[in-house]
Amino acid sequence: MTEKRKRPSHAPLPCIAIVGRPNVGKSTLFNALVGRRVAIVEPTPGVTRDRVAATVNHAGVAFDLVDTGGMGVADADGLSAQVERQIELALEQADAVLLVSDVRAGVLPDDLRIAASLRQLQKPLILAVNKVDSPADEAGVAEFSALGLGEPLAVAAAHAKGLVRLLDALAAALPPELRREVPEVAMKVAIVGRRNVGKSTLVNAIAGEERVIVSEVPGTTRDAVDVVFEKDGKTFLVIDTAGVHKERHLRSSVEFYSLVRARHSIARADVVLLLLDVRSRIVDVEKHLAAEIADHLKPCVLVANKWDLAKGQMSTDEYGEYLTRALPGLAYAPLTFTTATQGRRVWPTIELAQQLFKQAHQRVTTGVVNRALRDAVRARSPEPRGGRVAKLFYATQTDVAPPTLVVFVNDPALISPVYRRYLANALRDRLPFREVPIRLDFRPRARSARGRGVQ
Repeated sequence: MTEKRKRPSHAPLPCIAIVGRPNVGKSTLFNALVGRRVAIVEPTPGVTRDRVAATVNHAGVAFDLVDTGGMGVADADGLSAQVERQIELALEQADAVLLVSDVRAGVLPDDLRIAASLRQLQKPLILAVNKVDSPADEAGVAEFSALGLGEPLAVAAAHAKGLVRLLDALAAALPPELRREVPEVAMKVAIVGRRNVGKSTLVNAIAGEERVIVSEVPGTTRDAVDVVFEKDGKTFLVIDTAGVHKERHLRSSVEFYSLVRARHSIARADVVLLLLDVRSRIVDVEKHLAAEIADHLKPCVLVANKWDLAKGQMSTDEYGEYLTRALPGLAYAPLTFTTATQGRRVWPTIELAQQLFKQAHQRVTTGVVNRALRDAVRARSPEPRGGRVAKLFYATQTDVAPPTLVVFVNDPALISPVYRRYLANALRDRLPFREVPIRLDFRPRARSARGRGVQ
């Protein structure tokens, strides 16, 4: 083990790392303690590779709980050294360590070896013996006292047994001076894209440390990894997702759940960075991700990565025009060019995401909205449908993120999908939402009201 390293400035909460042999149920226990499915759980050794973190708040004590890969696992893709490095970093930064063992396997030599190495850390250590599902299993818990880590705590993560007692022990293990309130996250940013476009490299550049494994092996990242960082006194969360590829090519349930995590990350993000390899043509994967982002009405930054490798092949304007044709559903999204391996334009990209976040939370007066609506209708009137023409009377903003405009009309059924798209683009161009999606809600005006509509 290496010497204890200073806590990074972007980790304001105390940290507890979960470690242990492969397949003792670390990820199942992590999800149970967090209270939601964050880490992928599979009976295959080596599923967890990166450090997967989530915040736990128990009995007034908040801390970051970090799941890690199995200690000593032989990774099928040759990433064993990188997985061990992630475990080592988790242990260096941890304020306390939770060792998980398997009651059914008993005390194995690997358990003894791991416990001996943990004792050298001189940090608070907690021992959880997992898979204690029945009274018969309870008889085997006492033998884990041989690990020299204090009283073994019996848990059954899959059945949520023994969790409160374990949480009490975790909270008590943290020194009082480390306890603090959970910081408010100012913005959540999800990074999505197909495989090997540089997502994990970009996350590490933002975090300022080796936070996730970077490898040329496709599919290295499997879980959606949350990374907290601070900028200008504010706390931000960036979500590194698994690389997406064609669904018909999903080779295992691990890849399937990785895809589900990526989609979920888009839904929970405030802003999405769609990372592209500037050297490659846009394929169906990017088109599907773009559609997912557009369907969720999420602000998006198109990030053309590896720009250093494409110099001389095209200009930035040419690439921008190409993206407009290839991803028309995100034509409003701003484009930036990065070289994540060298940290180039990483922070300007985060600042651009902040600008989109502010746009998405902007409010405008009803008068401003109606002037924009009038100008848009004058530029292009609704086309007749079934011999009738839609009349647009007035509009008002009712919500933010996404900016939501309620437009009152004589009959919402007369608004065609084509005119809906036109009006959304026209209003976005005329209002301070130029680079973010907006939601239009067409409603019939009260029958008692009269008028000819906007002119």
